Amino acid sequence: MVRKERVTKVIDGDTFETSSRKNSVRLARIDAPEKGQPGFVKAKNQLSKLVQGEEVRIDTVARDKYGRAVANVYKGQKSVNKEMQQRLKR
Repeated sequence: MVRKERVTKVIDGDTFETSSRKNSVRLARIDAPEKGQPGFVKAKNQLSKLVQGEEVRIDTVARDKYGRAVANVYKGQKSVNKEMQQRLKR
């Protein structure tokens, strides 16, 4: 099921919160640096530029061990997952 939701907080380069979920959303197939690792700030800033305050479509494909939705996320016609893959390679 695909849901439209507004992003309220970016946690890191592959996880964010929305106004309508209790648990955060994690981008599927993205492994961004965690807090304290090199590249963390850059990855978080890149995801923030893409989705902070934006309405996105969330297509949940799984749940992780923390109860988060693991999802393919879209802003308009653009895949946020694919965009973050490209930005993390730079």
